[in-house]
Amino acid sequence: MFRSTPHGSSGSGKMNSTSFLLLRIWTLVYVLLTVFGTLSSTAVHAEPSTTTSSAEQEEVPAYMREDADWGTYYDPQKEFCGDKDCYKILGFDYEMFGKSPPDKKEITKRYRALSRAWHPDKSKKKGAKERFVKINKAYEILTDKEKRDEYDYLRERPDEYFTKYGSSVLWSYAPKSDARFISILFLIFGSVFTYYAQLSKWQQIADRLTKAAVEGLSLRDGGTVESVDIRERALEILAQTEEKEKEDAAAAKANGAKKKGPKLTGKEKKLKHQESLRPIVAQLVKEEHKDFGGGFHQPTYRDLLVIKLVKMPFAIVKFILWRTKYAIRRLRGLELNEEERMVLTKTAIGEIGWAAAEKDGELEDLLAAEVWIMENLEKWKDFQEMKTMSKGDQKRIARWKKRQGSKLE
Repeated sequence: MFRSTPHGSSGSGKMNSTSFLLLRIWTLVYVLLTVFGTLSSTAVHAEPSTTTSSAEQEEVPAYMREDADWGTYYDPQKEFCGDKDCYKILGFDYEMFGKSPPDKKEITKRYRALSRAWHPDKSKKKGAKERFVKINKAYEILTDKEKRDEYDYLRERPDEYFTKYGSSVLWSYAPKSDARFISILFLIFGSVFTYYAQLSKWQQIADRLTKAAVEGLSLRDGGTVESVDIRERALEILAQTEEKEKEDAAAAKANGAKKKGPKLTGKEKKLKHQESLRPIVAQLVKEEHKDFGGGFHQPTYRDLLVIKLVKMPFAIVKFILWRTKYAIRRLRGLELNEEERMVLTKTAIGEIGWAAAEKDGELEDLLAAEVWIMENLEKWKDFQEMKTMSKGDQKRIARWKKRQGSKLE
């Protein structure tokens, strides 16, 4: 057994201290390397995650967004994509691609991408179905060469769009009115108008008759049998009224009341007499002459537009049947029957002339005159004109015609 010397012990202690220091350094290096390696590994493994997150956050193409700008286009008839631009629906800009428009392959690629995003079976977003319909329509237009060429041509030519697709495009955005309401309103206003038009028509003749009766025009001065008759009866009524007024005035005078009006001239008395007579005459005309003939009658329900429209088809059918029957009889060489003579005469002289002849009991003479023949019609018109003249004028015209070699029949 050996002993260790003090010197040997000192050397061994130094070696142990050095080894311990080296061990501590090595341990520190190992720890640092381990930490560094862990951080590096974490960074390496984290890098794909960061990249994926960035990819997820990468901006979606503008045409794929829900708020994508689809532009505008003048297409009120919806022959193409309506008021949206077919190009912008698929993510193209007509103003930007210039002479390099997208081909069918590019259009199909965009269409498929949009279809995957907005197909109703795949997207639950609100309005997906409507957007998909628009996308599909845009694809159909832009992949059909003929439609696409027309679409491009009409882009800046709304006037030609108007010419091709009709004037209804002007009203496509206007609020629609109820046709039934418009029709009813038209019938109401039309019926009111026809009623008052007929009233005005009757009133014109009534005013002439009233004026002739009030002024006391004789037959030679432009009066008629009716005006003379109405004046006589109106004078009787006025006389009774004035007689009653005189009795009332006499009774008032007996009671002490004195009433003396201003003294009137002869002209003023005549005017006052006519003004007193006018309302009586107007009332008699209204009550007794509801129909002057020739369509100049007081309005009735038959004059309303709605009634005329209902009766019109029947009148047209009746006219066509009569004309057909008349033509067949002429082809067969048959003589005119009574009905045909009456219709032809009424057509020749008009409603007013027919009504006047019927009123004066001259229909038989009129039918015998065969006024549907132009020469006979001219003679009848001359005769009617002479009836309105004075006897002196009639004699002068008769003498003149006799000298000319013609004779009034």
